[in-house]
Amino acid sequence: MESASERKMTELTELKYLNRDLSWIEFNRRVLEEAQDHTTPLLERIKFLSIVSSNLDEFMSVRVAGVQDQVKAKYTKEDFAGYTPQVLLKKIMKRSSQTVQAQYKTYKELIRLLAKEQVMLTDYDSLNQSQQRSLDEYYHDIVFPVLTPMAVDQSRPFPLVHSLGIYLAVVLHRDDDPSDVEPYFAIIQVPSILNRCIEVPVRQNSKKREYILLEQLIKRHIDTLFSGYTPIAVHGFRITRNADLTLNEEGAEDLLEEIEKEIRRRRWGAPVRLEIEQGMHPYSLGILKDEFEIENHVFDMDGPLDLTFLMKFSGQVPGLENLRYPKVTPVYPAEFQDSDDLFAILRQQDVLIHHPYESFDAVNDFLEQAAEDPKVLAIKMTLYRVSGNSPIIQSLAKAAEAGKQVTVVVELKARFDEERNIAWARQLEKTGCHVVYGLVGLKTHAKILLIVRQEMNYLRRYVHVSTGNYNDSTARLYTDTGLFTTHPIIGEDASALFNEITGYSTPHDWRAFAVAPSGLQDRLFELIDREAANARQGKPAKIIARMNSLSNQDMVDQLYKASQAGVQIDLIIRGVCCLCPGVKGLSENIRVYSIVDRYLEHSRIVYFENDGNPELYLSSADWMTRNLTRRIELMCPVFDYRLKQSLINLLELTLYDNVKARKLLPSGQYIRVDSGKNPLRSQFAAEDISSWK
Repeated sequence: MESASERKMTELTELKYLNRDLSWIEFNRRVLEEAQDHTTPLLERIKFLSIVSSNLDEFMSVRVAGVQDQVKAKYTKEDFAGYTPQVLLKKIMKRSSQTVQAQYKTYKELIRLLAKEQVMLTDYDSLNQSQQRSLDEYYHDIVFPVLTPMAVDQSRPFPLVHSLGIYLAVVLHRDDDPSDVEPYFAIIQVPSILNRCIEVPVRQNSKKREYILLEQLIKRHIDTLFSGYTPIAVHGFRITRNADLTLNEEGAEDLLEEIEKEIRRRRWGAPVRLEIEQGMHPYSLGILKDEFEIENHVFDMDGPLDLTFLMKFSGQVPGLENLRYPKVTPVYPAEFQDSDDLFAILRQQDVLIHHPYESFDAVNDFLEQAAEDPKVLAIKMTLYRVSGNSPIIQSLAKAAEAGKQVTVVVELKARFDEERNIAWARQLEKTGCHVVYGLVGLKTHAKILLIVRQEMNYLRRYVHVSTGNYNDSTARLYTDTGLFTTHPIIGEDASALFNEITGYSTPHDWRAFAVAPSGLQDRLFELIDREAANARQGKPAKIIARMNSLSNQDMVDQLYKASQAGVQIDLIIRGVCCLCPGVKGLSENIRVYSIVDRYLEHSRIVYFENDGNPELYLSSADWMTRNLTRRIELMCPVFDYRLKQSLINLLELTLYDNVKARKLLPSGQYIRVDSGKNPLRSQFAAEDISSWK
């Protein structure tokens, strides 16, 4: 039943669509709410505060940069939510500024609470003489040799300022001529190679652990960098540049080299946002505004710049386990526990694994066994983002060195992981793997692994498809689902998919898969239309879809039509949602929920009632225009009844969440679901795997 607050918010709006970027800001506010939540352990709240900053950095450097480019080009066409770039940019900056203000207010509260736990982020003047001497030595021995003061004057132009780096702006007077009308100006980069949080020696007979920020130590000793000059003001600043790659793939003879060039160009992308330390000297601010040609997009920060350091800091503080979430050790999937021969198990049954509750080691072991098995003839897989020291890379290399046919589709354009992926691609090529960089103009975002094995007188295909990346690090932090199967139809489609990506095959007549950009959207529309037709005939009709984002207008319209036909639709969307639920005559049968909790909700699972014979699918694709039209994406059915029931149980568990779930209102705002007398936190409840799998 609709609450009074929901009714009030519904009355305030007649929207049909929500803007993608404004919806994203609402998502980041939900992350901020986790940092503000007093029931969340303190060090975890600090992590969430860091995530707010890293999210905003990427948003500014990609999404806002794109809107800014439209404004500069005098593009005035409205988006489907009714915003021109000019109006949208103003709204984005206003709401982002409000979020930042709330973030720094929260920062001060968390630092105060941390001090009660005997952990202090302090300043130099608060330390005793012994501690100051120790820091002085650290500065002179470690910090000073790394610093490079860069003067700005007629003979020395403004140096290149790297995006998202922290710099100090210094205003000076000459000692021999203090009456100078025009002060001198210089900048210093705070070296990112050094730990930003410096641990201070413990005071005698004290349990306090004290830390000082690197830039504060540099400020204290700023005079050591300018002999003959007196610093009169030192303040930090940080610039965010346009970081979106603009590749001419068709004109690039070598895609790998072209991407390397674009990565270097990011260093001097157009400025998007200027962050400054509160109280910055007017002379410094004037120079920075002129240099970066920024007048309005200046964020005055009431605290340290770049709060992403809090993520590392929260792990840097030893002990204090009572201020963290309880440790959870992923369990090895029960289906694989009775035998070391994963192939033998998969010949008998399909297996679903759910991260982070079940260990990614099962995927690593599967690939390692394939690399060592003499009956395995070929391994083919896609890689989008891999971890820093990936066992998967090692197994692929081992397989190639053993003479197996190893083909790896490496997506070089995975944003902000381009350099890492280039390094892996070169490493794999050296070991004898065939490395393919995908199709021109399309990112390869599908997550699939195919192993071809000789068994008796025929070949058997073993397939693993996943909603998330082949990354053992993020598998401990993200909720994702993977399917192991030997189903022959899925195996045939898997082979056809790799042939399309690596060769010249014409589009395949898919029997199990739906693949973007050629057919995934059409297949989803067919399935939604079928539910609508069933609803009109009085048959059971329901859709449950769990994903990261929904922003494609055609998909939104298709869901509206299904709602009007009587289909009950539950959407579990962590981030962006451009659909307005609960609008009379439009979307009365649609509910949208978002869960922000300990783990990043990342799985893409879709349920269709199908007149009492449910169909379930795993997918790599969110329902965004880029995923449906500009990427190679995959949606794979789950055929096994037992596994389908497991997915249904997981979806229902998520829908029952009344602790971390927020409900989307037609206005675009989110409210917490009322927990009532029986609170249920789906991520914590899911740790009891036996209750739903």
